[in-house]
Amino acid sequence: MNIYQETTPLKPQDIFVVLDSYNNGFDYPIHNHPEFELNLIIGISGSRIVGDSIERYMDADLVLLGPYLYHKWDGDDESKPYRVITIQFGIGLISGQFFQKEQFTNIRKLLENASEGIKFSGKTQAEAIPLMQALTEDKGFINVILFLRLLDLLAHATETRYLSNAGFATKVLSTHSDRLHIAYSYILKNFERSDLKLSDIASLINMSDSGFSHFFNKYSLKSYTAFLIDIRIGHACKNLLDTDETIGQICFKSGFNNLANFNRLFKKHRQCTPAKFRKKYLINTAFDWTQQVTPMQFTLSKGQTLSSEKPKSYATRLVHV
Repeated sequence: MNIYQETTPLKPQDIFVVLDSYNNGFDYPIHNHPEFELNLIIGISGSRIVGDSIERYMDADLVLLGPYLYHKWDGDDESKPYRVITIQFGIGLISGQFFQKEQFTNIRKLLENASEGIKFSGKTQAEAIPLMQALTEDKGFINVILFLRLLDLLAHATETRYLSNAGFATKVLSTHSDRLHIAYSYILKNFERSDLKLSDIASLINMSDSGFSHFFNKYSLKSYTAFLIDIRIGHACKNLLDTDETIGQICFKSGFNNLANFNRLFKKHRQCTPAKFRKKYLINTAFDWTQQVTPMQFTLSKGQTLSSEKPKSYATRLVHV
C-alpha cells in the first residue's frame, strides 16, 4: 500500500506555520510527515483516519497528531461553507533547552503522547477555537505567545481521547510511575510473544501477580490483558497497511496464536474484519495529483517521486511564524 509523506511548508527559521483554508476540499491521500500537526475543522462533518482509527467526526473537530502518524480527513457535504485551520511545527521545538524548563513539563508530556493522536472536546475545544482563529490573523512575536497559550491549554485538557492504538505507534506513553513505564516498555518489546504472561512483568518490577494486576488497572485505567490486546491489534493494523503479508502471517507476528480468535478480537475492537479494514484504507489511498488544490507536496514513503508538478497557486493562506 502506498502511504505518502507530505513535505510541509515549515522552514528552518519557522517556529510553526499556520494553514488557513475555506472550502478547499480534501483532495489529498492518507499521508504522514515528521512534524506535529494540530488540525481544526469547522462547519462540516465527515470521516477521519488517524493511525488505525477510522471514525466519524462532527463540526469543530480538533485533533493533535504526532510525527509520522498516518492521517486523512474527508467531508460529507462540501457544498456548505467550512474552514480548516492547520498548525504544523517540528519536533525540534520540544528538544531545545527552552522547552526543558519545568514550566513546560505538561506541554512536553502532551506532545510525547500525541503519537496516538489526541481528540479534544468540551471546554478545551471551545477555548482553543478562538486562539487558532487568532493565529491566522497576525504574525510575529504575538503569535508565539498565542501559540504557547494554545499548547498550555491543550496540555491541561481533561476532555481528551486517544484515537489510534498504542501498538500502531509502538511508543511508550508518558507516565508518572517508573514501574508503569517499565511495564509499558516491556510489553511493547515483547508483545509478539504469544506466551507473554502477566507474571513475567510482575516479577520484573518485584510485585506479586495480584498486586501488579491491581496496580496496572489503577494507573493505566485498563487491565493488563486489555492493554496487551490493544497493543497487538494496533500492531496488526499497521502491518495490514504497511505490508502485503497475509492476514494469517500478521496474526501470528502480532502475538496471537489462533487465527479465529484474532479475527474475533479484531472485529470487536475495529468493528470490521482485518480484510475489510485493509480494504477501507485502500479506498483512501487513491490520489490524483493533477486535481490537487491544497498546498501539500507529497512523495511516496518508499522514496518514489510523483511525476506531476506541484500546482502553482492555492486557495489556502499560509502564515510563517
